[in-house]
Amino acid sequence: GYMAPEYAMEGLYSKKSDVFSFGVLLIEIITGRRNAGSNQLLAYAWHLWNEGNVLELVDPLLTDTSFSDDEFSRYIHIGLLCVQEDAFDRPTMSSVAPMLKGETGTLPQPQKPAFSIGRVTDGHCNNNNCSANGLTISNLSPR
Repeated sequence: GYMAPEYAMEGLYSKKSDVFSFGVLLIEIITGRRNAGSNQLLAYAWHLWNEGNVLELVDPLLTDTSFSDDEFSRYIHIGLLCVQEDAFDRPTMSSVAPMLKGETGTLPQPQKPAFSIGRVTDGHCNNNNCSANGLTISNLSPR
């Protein structure tokens, strides 16, 4: 769940590989959930981001802190920027620090996270097997 896709799939390591891991960790901290299995948390975060309901991700234990909804939204936004599928699109760690402090202007829109294929659907799911039409079952697990 923390390994950058270019390293996991092709064995290529870059300075943006650590950014991916940081993004996963940031989203885990904000949500209070682990990115277990096949990156379901990243897919769920992306799904809620696209629906405009990203604050549903925030761990209820954090809502009593001094952080505002805008800060939580920014942190999740930054996390999604860090886990983008293409390493070229991810920020560098040196640019992430000012983002976290709110010292940057408008953040770019994130692209689809890596490993987020089809885990959150509008279809039917039973025992982690999902179907878009209720007639077929796709089991998205490695062989």
